[in-house]
Amino acid sequence: MSFAGIALPVFGHEFWLEAQKFQPETGAPVQVKLRNGMKFKGMELGYFDDRIEVFDIIQNGTRTPVQARAGDFPVFSKVVDADGLMVLVYQSKFSILQYNKFEKFEAFVKHKSFTGALERHKERGLSTERFNEAYTRYCKTLIGVGAGAGKDAATGMETEFIALTNPYTDDLTGGFTVQVLYQGTPRVDAQVEVFERTPDNTVIVTYHRTNDQGHATVPAKPGHTYLFDAVVLREPAQTLADGTNAVWESLWASLTFSTPN
Repeated sequence: MSFAGIALPVFGHEFWLEAQKFQPETGAPVQVKLRNGMKFKGMELGYFDDRIEVFDIIQNGTRTPVQARAGDFPVFSKVVDADGLMVLVYQSKFSILQYNKFEKFEAFVKHKSFTGALERHKERGLSTERFNEAYTRYCKTLIGVGAGAGKDAATGMETEFIALTNPYTDDLTGGFTVQVLYQGTPRVDAQVEVFERTPDNTVIVTYHRTNDQGHATVPAKPGHTYLFDAVVLREPAQTLADGTNAVWESLWASLTFSTPN
């Protein structure tokens, strides 16, 4: 199921990896920016070790850590000599957000379709005036080097998208299919927010739900760039409970790719 054209305010900030060129030639430089913003537009962030938990390259069955220096812009820059689908995986360390108005939390819960979260907040006797949320980012980007052949797979992140379609080699007339995982298990009836950037830089936002296998299939148009976003909201894990004062924890999964003209 999907719906578009509904004017929903965007209260959560997306966080994604964006290649300067998603379909580079084999042996050409590949540059990937880390971005934070709204509606597929945002500021570029640099590389800093103390903000990163995982940053790896996966290609042709081999996984290697990204080599970068503190303050690097873009966060990834490398000549890629191997032909095939390359997947960059980025996991941040958690950060803390403070809510000073309950209305902002209510809007976030509504926008991301977290059924029962507001009721649970009240059941737990939590403050509605000031409270903290911990959040972590789990990002992937698909880069088709040369012919771009290959398949995406689970990487072990706590939540993530798996691209079941290769946008650079597969037939997209039936759409682009992803699976959404949380702790290695498919997320059923999860909201997937899709940001579609057209060649003239117009951004279209649509909303989709995963099926009983955690799959969502989204129409994909030639020459467009896509950002998929899915968020888990939960009561904080025990490892976060001490010292953060966080009463909620959000886990943000993103996936980016482009489609051939």
